[in-house]
Amino acid sequence: MLLVGLFFIPRWLVRRAARQVIKIFREHNATESKDARTIDELGLRPPGALERMMRRRDYKPHALNALMQAGIIKATEDGRLYLSEDKLAELGLYSGVSPYR
Repeated sequence: MLLVGLFFIPRWLVRRAARQVIKIFREHNATESKDARTIDELGLRPPGALERMMRRRDYKPHALNALMQAGIIKATEDGRLYLSEDKLAELGLYSGVSPYR
């Protein structure tokens, strides 16, 4: 039971964080390259070491990386990020919003 918890709980938390990350991009209207935002504008900058010690673990940076690897979150030349709704729909994740199946 412990092994199941160690494997599935973090995966579930990253899935949940992926939905939250996509919601953040939509709330900031960062769905096209012309409307791209920085990590700081989106509030997705990973916490520092001291901040990590004082709070619960934040899975949004892991979810952001997974979404970027899947091509759902794209970066502009100057490093700003935006959500590719086309890629999200292409992968069949439009409503489920998860980089994992």
